[in-house]
Amino acid sequence: MPHWPPTPLSSMKRNSVLFNMALAAVVAAVTAIGTSYLMLRYAPLGLTQSMSINQQRLERIIRDYLTKNPQILVDMATELDKRQAIEQASQQTKAISDNADAIFRSPLSHVAGNPNGDVSVVEFFDYNCPFCHRALHDVVKLINDDGKVRLVLKELPILSDDSVAAAKLALASNKQGKYFEMHQELMSQPGKADKEKALRIAKDLGLDTDQLQKDADDPDIEKALDEAKDLAQKLSLKGTPLFLIGDRVISGAPDDLFDQLKTKVAEVRQKGCEGTC
Repeated sequence: MPHWPPTPLSSMKRNSVLFNMALAAVVAAVTAIGTSYLMLRYAPLGLTQSMSINQQRLERIIRDYLTKNPQILVDMATELDKRQAIEQASQQTKAISDNADAIFRSPLSHVAGNPNGDVSVVEFFDYNCPFCHRALHDVVKLINDDGKVRLVLKELPILSDDSVAAAKLALASNKQGKYFEMHQELMSQPGKADKEKALRIAKDLGLDTDQLQKDADDPDIEKALDEAKDLAQKLSLKGTPLFLIGDRVISGAPDDLFDQLKTKVAEVRQKGCEGTC
């Protein structure tokens, strides 16, 4: 399985790229305005021969000014990031509403906690994602403390083929009634998650490992992985874990993850979702 999503730019490289792009864009935009003005102002007087010289001077003036006052570009980049974040949030909310059945009620996803709970928390994860490992304690604490939370688990093995193998065996363990136990062990035990580790954990849990490997080839398991990947792309997911609490979103595993989960569960319980969830 190919790696997905692509690795993001480092912060320093990203800032450098943004600076150069913004500088070029501003220079181009202001130059275009200035050129248009000069054409309107001087063309009737027959002075169009000076246009190229004036354009070059204008470009130098703009570039020098922005280079001496780079905070302008920083402010522009900050405002652009803010607007993009708002737009992305709006698109994610729409994507959640448009795909609510597959996200919250898919028969291909395992549900832990209270299957009949009033608020659904969805987690997209990879067993080889260290941030997913870190999030496990907070997620388990949430469903233990709040008996009305439905935890919908979406296997999204994007980091390696080993992740795919572990995910398939974890999903297969559902047929023997041990999925959540298998999930927790894969998340909590140190080291790489792969086929061998998953089989060892399954044996320790008392599962029939021969039957488990046969069940891992069930077409429904491949469908579950494909469905999760398709949803992740529609949600513009950039990495794991991703949590959906109704139509509220938490990306990654921040230090205050439990508090954020608890707060957003309370919000959804009180106010509901903007769309369908």
